[in-house]
Amino acid sequence: MGKERIYLDHNATAPLLAEAREAMLGALDLLGNPSSVHFEGRAARAVVEKARRQVARLVGGDAAGVVFTSGATEAVATVLTPNFKMGKADLRLGRLFVGAADHPSLLGGGRFDPQQVARLPVDRDGQLEPGMLDDALAAHDAKAGPAMVCLMLANNETGIVQPMGAVAQAVKRHGGILVVDIVQAAGRMVLDLEGLGADFLILSSHKIGGPKGAGALICASEILRPAPLIPGGGQEKGHRSGTENPPAIAGFGAAAECATERIEHTCDRTTELRDRLEAGMRQQCPDVIIHGAHAARLPNTSFFSVPGMRAETLQIAFDLEGIAVSAGSACSSGKVGPSHVLAAMGFDSEQGGVRASVGTTTTDADIDAFLAAFEKIIGKRAAVSEAADGGTAIP
Repeated sequence: MGKERIYLDHNATAPLLAEAREAMLGALDLLGNPSSVHFEGRAARAVVEKARRQVARLVGGDAAGVVFTSGATEAVATVLTPNFKMGKADLRLGRLFVGAADHPSLLGGGRFDPQQVARLPVDRDGQLEPGMLDDALAAHDAKAGPAMVCLMLANNETGIVQPMGAVAQAVKRHGGILVVDIVQAAGRMVLDLEGLGADFLILSSHKIGGPKGAGALICASEILRPAPLIPGGGQEKGHRSGTENPPAIAGFGAAAECATERIEHTCDRTTELRDRLEAGMRQQCPDVIIHGAHAARLPNTSFFSVPGMRAETLQIAFDLEGIAVSAGSACSSGKVGPSHVLAAMGFDSEQGGVRASVGTTTTDADIDAFLAAFEKIIGKRAAVSEAADGGTAIP
């Protein structure tokens, strides 16, 4: 039997928590439809509503504001629309601003016309300049309708955290709507809906140890809501039709509860592991580039480039050593290509970067194994360079 593999790709998906698995198995035995009023239906509804409270607690929100979806992508497609309701009145938005380094699902603009979507640049550290956002919002023609700003709180590739307090102030100053994607931040940062100043949050189950295929759009107010993406039977108070999936939702809720209870320990432990990983890489390869190292970042994420080595080459080399890392995002059907995140930051997008993301199951031994593999891989780079300079070829 081969050696046990090491998983350092928690930003792609986190291992399913035992608590989530247990909640899902219990919900699988429920017969009723959550919309049915008989005993069986009420039992299924109770599971859904418990999870709604658990997810709301994770972000310091109200359970009434949680709309369950099939995942974060659906939540994005739901909220990125120019068509809203303010109470019973129609509200038409005039423009969408997204971060140039953000996830492709945000960059696509959802249901906005492409001509209505504008990308906000980031600096060398991957952060948005709030003053530039303020200028962009000031230049927006309010007669066309309020503007929406949608940003990732923490980038999925680099882990870089945006200055959301200043962003929220700018958005509110200009009467806009703020949507914050907390997919990567959830479970890795203490979150507070009101403190973020957001009107809507986007959340995914499988990034926090819940099952794949579940997510949520979390609304700060019952008054302001997007036009439904999926009309039909009127489930989720009419905001997302289709019979709810109690097993997936139950697992999502259990994972959210665990994330809430363990957040301080998770932050401390993953920071320790990431810092040791990066210190080891710098010692073995002084010219390694750790992107966003001087900016606020998630405690579990390291995104790096090695001069002279393409990201996919590094990823394959680590995989052959039994270590799972990503060459950028894992959200594009497994394709590896130029990193739009690095391009937005002004780096070589063709060379790309490698993301190592640790989690609650990562051990010190895992970091030791990563560094041993990194040293071996870097040694091959040195040998190739020596051969190119006329030295001894690699045997």
